[in-house]
Amino acid sequence: MLEKTNVKVLDKVVVRFSGDSGDGMQLAGNIFTNVSAGVGNQVSTFPDYPAEIRAPQGSLSGVSGFQVSVGTHVHTPGDQCDVLVAMNPAALKQNVKFLKPGGVIIVDIDSFKEADLKKALFETDDPFKELGITAQVLDVPITSMTKAALADSGMDNKSILKCRNIFALGLVCWLFDRPLQSAINFLKNKFAKKPAIFEANAKVINAGYNYGANIHATVSTYRIETEDPRPGIYTDINGNTATAWGLIMASEKSGRPLFLGSYPITPATDILQELAKRKDLGVKACQMEDEIAGVCSAIGASFAGDLAVTSTSGPGLALKSEGIGLAVIAELPLVVIDVQRGGPSTGLPTKTEQTDLLQALYGRNGESPVAVVAPASPTDCFTMAFEACRIAIEHMTPVILLSDAFIGNGSSAWRIPDANDYPEIKVHYLPQEEVEQGWKPYKRDAETLVRYWAFPGTEGQQHRLGGLEKDAVTSAISTDPVNHEKMVMARREKIARIANNIPELEVLCDKDADTILIGWGGTYGHLYTAAEELCADGKPVAFAHFRYINPLPKNTADILSRYKRIIVAELNTGMFADYLQAKFPGRDIRRINKIQGQPFLVKEIVDGVNKIMEEK
Repeated sequence: MLEKTNVKVLDKVVVRFSGDSGDGMQLAGNIFTNVSAGVGNQVSTFPDYPAEIRAPQGSLSGVSGFQVSVGTHVHTPGDQCDVLVAMNPAALKQNVKFLKPGGVIIVDIDSFKEADLKKALFETDDPFKELGITAQVLDVPITSMTKAALADSGMDNKSILKCRNIFALGLVCWLFDRPLQSAINFLKNKFAKKPAIFEANAKVINAGYNYGANIHATVSTYRIETEDPRPGIYTDINGNTATAWGLIMASEKSGRPLFLGSYPITPATDILQELAKRKDLGVKACQMEDEIAGVCSAIGASFAGDLAVTSTSGPGLALKSEGIGLAVIAELPLVVIDVQRGGPSTGLPTKTEQTDLLQALYGRNGESPVAVVAPASPTDCFTMAFEACRIAIEHMTPVILLSDAFIGNGSSAWRIPDANDYPEIKVHYLPQEEVEQGWKPYKRDAETLVRYWAFPGTEGQQHRLGGLEKDAVTSAISTDPVNHEKMVMARREKIARIANNIPELEVLCDKDADTILIGWGGTYGHLYTAAEELCADGKPVAFAHFRYINPLPKNTADILSRYKRIIVAELNTGMFADYLQAKFPGRDIRRINKIQGQPFLVKEIVDGVNKIMEEK
């Protein structure tokens, strides 16, 4: 006879793994996410880890977390979790605030000794009572059971303790009815060159899963609804990897070899690391000695005819500003990827913000316009990286791609697209008839104002570009004031005309509402979910999200004119709101802002919109 179990059926569920930076919470979370994506769930993740390389073990400052939401309609990692895994008292103390009422806490009770409690600054010997916890608590001897599972492995104690996260993963896989074999396959691929490590982890994950089966009557379990996904090959992908793959797709579609010149910087380094693996696809990835060398090497590659990219974060974008200005005046295609983090200066290297917007738009000397785009989600990083390359090549201009730490490190389930889903990128090659007619580098297409892309070493295409202003006709160095103004206005208008070659802005949710909620970049999931919740609560709200920042979509003014109340929510002090206010004076633009190094909570958006809507 089967024992009665408490099974909760949900359309989505949130689990948060937390422990020391060295406890492998990111790995456990990534495996759980990958397995969930493989069974047809949508996923959204939020890796939340400290900037310290190794804070004191068991300390509050050293806690690392990984939150993932899985289900049928998932746009955010969730405001709160259904299940919290806490590997030590510090993790419990730092993360219990994220637990839903009635949720489940799984703790490694072996790590809750008196010394551990003192490290986490608990004042009593009962941390659960001290924190006022009323949730279901599952005390699991994770450390001792991991040691028991590997008693005959021949591994030393330090190596055995590194497997504790996999025991916890096995227990969570049981809790959510995840297929264990998929997790084991992931481990096998990860430790392909270390078979002994794989065997140990495979044994431990089974031990964790079996432990859950043995105690199943004492805690709630969960069944997550799934829906039939669109046929295709699905994978779990983070934003930085998707960005790298989008660049490769653009290289294929343009026929131009991909060159990346970059310097490692958190949280953008993974793009460099991913592209460094892709020599098989003709990618040239060079780790340069500094940020300035990174952008300058890319400019040289662009001059030579490559699809040229440089990646960085906020401090590096500042260092690259003079180089970007050179690409503007030389009118060379260049993609600059900025994975934004908290600032100023070194700031919060592992935390997310949207505080580089004005730097991207205006952070160069002189009149130096560039195109600016921003992906909305981890999977959208692929599409917008492709778009950044398309715009750069087809309009012969630098393009800044504003990603951020939340979507760069976060992941979603992604259907690998067919190459035919993406258009060919039209390179503005210099035709032979232009050479025969006496071509000069700044001769422009009458409709787009785009100049031709000529490659050094090609007969008849000798030319000179540089940082000094050139004559609009002869391309010789010129200090003539009228010519300078003409060139400034031509470069500016060339960027403005990109609006003819990008999608119009789409309005979602209740299009007929009086209020429109607006966002840009990586806040999409939180804002869209908030707008849906507001509409469901009888408070009609329209929603529009910007992925193209400069130029703005052509229909932006028309859409803004339809609404009495415009609310812009962003992770800064109001940069995009100020930008829209300057572009469309006279519109009353209200703001919801957060600058805490953390993404929005859906509740924060809902509460903010409600407060503004209730004002007279």
